[in-house]
Amino acid sequence: MSVLELFSFNPKVEKLQPSEFVIEKKLQKFIEENMEKIFNVSFLKTEYVITGGRMDSIGIDENYCPVIFEYKRSSNENVINQGLFYLDWLMDHKGDFKLMVLEKLGGEIAEKIDWSAPCVICVASDFTKYDVNAVNQIGRNIKLVCYRKYGDDLILFEHLNTPNITTPVINDLATSKTSHTKTHEEQLKLAPENLRAIYDEICAYIESLGDDIFPVKLKYQTVYKKAQNVACIDINNKRVAIYLKINPDSIKLEQGFSENVRNTGHWGTGDLKLNLKTDLDILKAKPLLERAYNEI
Repeated sequence: MSVLELFSFNPKVEKLQPSEFVIEKKLQKFIEENMEKIFNVSFLKTEYVITGGRMDSIGIDENYCPVIFEYKRSSNENVINQGLFYLDWLMDHKGDFKLMVLEKLGGEIAEKIDWSAPCVICVASDFTKYDVNAVNQIGRNIKLVCYRKYGDDLILFEHLNTPNITTPVINDLATSKTSHTKTHEEQLKLAPENLRAIYDEICAYIESLGDDIFPVKLKYQTVYKKAQNVACIDINNKRVAIYLKINPDSIKLEQGFSENVRNTGHWGTGDLKLNLKTDLDILKAKPLLERAYNEI
């Protein structure tokens, strides 16, 4: 496990000592009130009671995937197993989750729910190396987040793992039977060989940017994430598209390559869209991908 030390230097250098929330309920309340700013997740419900347990917090992320938060209150509490139990329950009760979204965020968001990568975020003051190893072996979308509180107005969140998702993607069968929109995997198979090569090159480059970035295969796109989305990628038979969280006004847009999609409906997260069709487009995209990675 990494060691983090925080110092203040005004007026003199002084090491700040970390602490915990005396009452863990205060941590839960703090995260629920600031969930969107900290994790890019819209808060839905707190203390949601189900048969056999109670989920601490529930939300929906920027990719419209369900998110369950569990808070570790004691050293012997097996919060990872609890999260897996709640995740399995949620997958068997999609209608209940959709109703939550409908009541809180409206019908438009409820229709966009993506069950490809539901997530459990476990938050605690500490985890062991065995916890991190266990999560990596499970192959589910489980994130371990360690917090440190400094004084009354500073809090640090450390993301301890990058999920290694190896379990089969579970899509909403009812939606896939009726939708005329091809899934990401279908588009990838139908794309010309040259565009698949561009797609593979871009994915490899993004993964080389750092150990803290990981892919999530969603129904209509591949998303590369750190604490939040870095790049969203989709493909068709004409281009590879990348959506980035870069202000389009901060760069010189190039017709056919980059465009402002701030007021255009799209699946990817971000206001800047890049259209890649040639090897030259790859070269032009790389500095923007690196910028997006560094600014998250």
